[in-house]
Amino acid sequence: MRADLADRGGAIWEPPADFVGESNLTAYLEYLATEHGLTFESYRQLWEWSTADLAAFWMSIRAFFSLDISDPQTVLDEEAGMPRVEWFRGATTNYAANALAKASNGIAVTSLNEADVLTTLTGEQLRLQVGAVAQWFRQRGVEPGARIVAYVPNVAAAVVCMLAASAVGAIWASCAQEYSADGARDRFAQLEPKILIAADGYHYGGKQHDRRAQVEALTAGLPSVEAVLWIDNVGSLQADESAHRFDEIAAEGIEPEFTRVPFSHPLWVLFSSGTTGPPKGIVHSHGGILLEHAKFLGLHANLKAGARFLWLATPSWMVWNVQISGLLCGAVISTYDGSPAYPDPGRLWQIAARLELDFLGTSAASLIAVQKSGALPPVLRLETIGSTGSPLPPSTALWVQQVLPEVWLASASGGTDICSAFAGGIPTEPVFADEIQGPMLGVALEAWDDDWQPVVEMTGEMVVTRPMPSMPVSFWNDPDFAKYTEAYFDRFPGVWRHGDWIMITHRGGVVVHGRSDATMNRHGVRIGSGEIYEVVEQLVGVREALVVGVERPDGGYWMPLFVIPSRPPADTAAFVAQIRDAIRIGVSPRHVPDDIVVVGDLPHTRTGKKLEVPVKRILQGADPADVVNLESVDDPAALAQFARIAMELESARASL
Repeated sequence: MRADLADRGGAIWEPPADFVGESNLTAYLEYLATEHGLTFESYRQLWEWSTADLAAFWMSIRAFFSLDISDPQTVLDEEAGMPRVEWFRGATTNYAANALAKASNGIAVTSLNEADVLTTLTGEQLRLQVGAVAQWFRQRGVEPGARIVAYVPNVAAAVVCMLAASAVGAIWASCAQEYSADGARDRFAQLEPKILIAADGYHYGGKQHDRRAQVEALTAGLPSVEAVLWIDNVGSLQADESAHRFDEIAAEGIEPEFTRVPFSHPLWVLFSSGTTGPPKGIVHSHGGILLEHAKFLGLHANLKAGARFLWLATPSWMVWNVQISGLLCGAVISTYDGSPAYPDPGRLWQIAARLELDFLGTSAASLIAVQKSGALPPVLRLETIGSTGSPLPPSTALWVQQVLPEVWLASASGGTDICSAFAGGIPTEPVFADEIQGPMLGVALEAWDDDWQPVVEMTGEMVVTRPMPSMPVSFWNDPDFAKYTEAYFDRFPGVWRHGDWIMITHRGGVVVHGRSDATMNRHGVRIGSGEIYEVVEQLVGVREALVVGVERPDGGYWMPLFVIPSRPPADTAAFVAQIRDAIRIGVSPRHVPDDIVVVGDLPHTRTGKKLEVPVKRILQGADPADVVNLESVDDPAALAQFARIAMELESARASL
């Protein structure tokens, strides 16, 4: 029945009446009616109000979630226009103070690793550990604005250290340990950090990876670092190897003291992927993140007190930071140190069962891998699955609802830029297989055509026409906003252009077609790569695909498709023909690529996103080292192969 519904464009999930009635969004609507006399007949009406009266909306979020943010002189000053708007002028707050005030009195953090070792922290233990580490920071002269960086895996100790940095008003930045020392230094050296937090290693792929040598090299490359705080994660630290050990300091257990800071005081620096140059430091504020994450997780993820929450991520991905903010809702947050696909993609379900999760967040790529593996979930207490990182194919969305029919699938699309989502889940609305449910509250999201006009049921540039509090305070070392403006406001002055190619449907849903700079224009028809991936990556025998459109010097246009087979095809010509036929029938003849090339691997960013634009530029003749920072690539050899492929294909064409 669900397949029929999906074929007709019908909902694949309808929220039960009790789910709607008990949702945080319904409680928020009741609050608006009772306290402000505001009533809305639909989510659309609520969204329109939230984007029209930003000051009233965000003040209501402060009140509804009881956030400790002092009264501002002005809620929002837009006079200078984006990106120079000012939020909550004169207000003070502290992120960690809010997170710990809301943390569960029972278990607050659960941690699991690949060896299946499970540990927990109660709210009191978390608070006392944060207090002890914060005191250690202050004893080393850390003052508000000082930088603390962490080269760590996804473990509870990293969460404690992040909250401790926030408590003292320091600026946090983190990097996962699969990055080399050089890759981490490219990020951290910009900040001139005072303290480095480092683990001895991490778990991944059935192995313990000792990173002590990388930590030593990283420390040598950060001359500003005055002390290193070690986390013993894989048991490789020697007694004389570390003067400062996390477990010894945290065990002192001290009530935390919180330094109140201005609303816009930097909380953390997140880094761009660095695929096209040095990673850019994106600065977010205490107050902006508090408001945005309370709204996102409370209203759009429907997190409630006591809910067990995990969004699989490493400390290099903004989702890790979002995960910590689950504390603002009183949720039990979880960490996982390891691969969610080892020894096979079905491990994802085992993690959910072991941690007794109510909310499992993961990437679209992970869900696709589980679907292809055929691994079925056991009986789970899951209420919600979150998906992000890249567009979720409709067929995978349908599969999730078929194997977990009671679970709400809440896809989201956002970015490191805002450390949140622009569009995502709406717990009171139905789910359609090919759509994200809608723009989030307070996000003035539109799709614009080439004439800068908003369009519906047509693809266009994704823009945000009014400010959000979690838009960056600034880029690091960008005092005149030059890099910031170039990144988001160069094409539409005063309007945020995110770089995604989207369609807003008549229902208000959002369909993401991929990056606009990777969108192909073939024979006058715009083609989103996601349209092709949806068909090709569902084929038996196909593991992954990448398609690009290449403008040629002679004015021609070349659209190759690169495919990784699940196993070497017995007949390559037949395999390629099968793919061509599937695209012709499943999408259109215009979408059929000029060439289909079988490859052994494809390159991604460290967070798993396909490198479409760098591959395109390499195929146009650029040197891989000139178009991408190889430290940001999961497999540089996979990227380098495209230079050879370009030469071989050109040679073959010349001989015709």
